[in-house]
Amino acid sequence: MLNNIKISQTTNEIILNVNVIADINEIMEELQSKLPKLRDFYQTSTIPMRVTGRLFTESEIKKVKAAINAEIPVEIKFDDISDLLGLHAIKRTFEVETDISETKFIQNSLRSGHREEYPGSIVVCGDVNFGAEVVAGGNIMILGALRGVAHAGANGNTMAIISANNIDVTQIRIANLVREVGEKVDKCPICKIEKNEIIIV
Repeated sequence: MLNNIKISQTTNEIILNVNVIADINEIMEELQSKLPKLRDFYQTSTIPMRVTGRLFTESEIKKVKAAINAEIPVEIKFDDISDLLGLHAIKRTFEVETDISETKFIQNSLRSGHREEYPGSIVVCGDVNFGAEVVAGGNIMILGALRGVAHAGANGNTMAIISANNIDVTQIRIANLVREVGEKVDKCPICKIEKNEIIIV
């Protein structure tokens, strides 16, 4: 059974905490199974709903909102990068040169459930496996394969890059942008921002 969405309640809102690495199709499937209970709750409540834990693309936000609002007429807020990021709550995007930065070296591969976070750059001397997460204020360099979550420039730095021996994930993140990755990318790709979108070269 899927367990990518945890539902909790505060005095002001209902919170849907979504697994950061969950696939959108799995999220939608689980959401449909949990909507009946949420609909019952909203028979007697009007408090807003907040979706957190995972950074959604614009198309994903529309899809989730449409599914919920088809059943429940409720205000829905999605956490943005500054809400989700534990490093710094910075609302604006800025540019900082990343040619020279403080760097943390991880001398092993990262397994599922392992999270590395650093305000400078991160170098992983191995793989970032599915279920692992790397969040850096600067660049992310992976000497092995990227199969987990990588978020470079996480404090809003649009100059940051991501590089790996190969990339085998559904999406990558730099600053406040997300790029869907359709298929595995080999030959040491470099991901960077140009003209307000992430490109892979």
